[in-house]
Amino acid sequence: MRYEEWERAVPEEIKRDSLWKMQAYRLALFLGDLAWHDALRLAQEWRMIGLADQLYQAVGSISANLAEGYSRGSGRDRARFYEYALGSARESRDWYFKCRHVLGDGVFQHRMHFLTSLVRLILTMVPQQRGAVLQLRDASPVYRLSDGTEIPEPENVWDSAASSWTENWTPGLEEDPLLRDPSWSSLLTDVPLPD
Repeated sequence: MRYEEWERAVPEEIKRDSLWKMQAYRLALFLGDLAWHDALRLAQEWRMIGLADQLYQAVGSISANLAEGYSRGSGRDRARFYEYALGSARESRDWYFKCRHVLGDGVFQHRMHFLTSLVRLILTMVPQQRGAVLQLRDASPVYRLSDGTEIPEPENVWDSAASSWTENWTPGLEEDPLLRDPSWSSLLTDVPLPD
């Protein structure tokens, strides 16, 4: 299976939604379809039926939480759901590790690399959302020592992402430099499926 073939088969109703512009969502949705094949293979082994269910639920939760977070009105709410998606991505990686003996090394290695890259991508989204909230502070806090001495917060403590927000920014539409990494290209072509 190739990502391009999969994307052509996605219903237009999904692709016309502004959520489709979020790269992490598209990749997580693609992974959800891969996990369907993986879960079917796992369910053929009676000892793996429970793991197949856990795996499919965890993988499905990644795109679902990205979708729900994208629809929230504040950076704080979006960040919370993106963190849920992050947790589901890490949980999925854990389940894939436990299923590696049945899925085979090729499938296992692909899913590990794919999920690790997806985790890295989501990790860039959470602070961006948190940064949008942090920027709204009116004044730097003043710290007081036990003797009453006031110490103002040092300048430039916020990272560059938090200080570069504009009011016209739309969550999740940024092009992430991680996606220009050649490893993404190899993860989206000739994707292995379980035997």
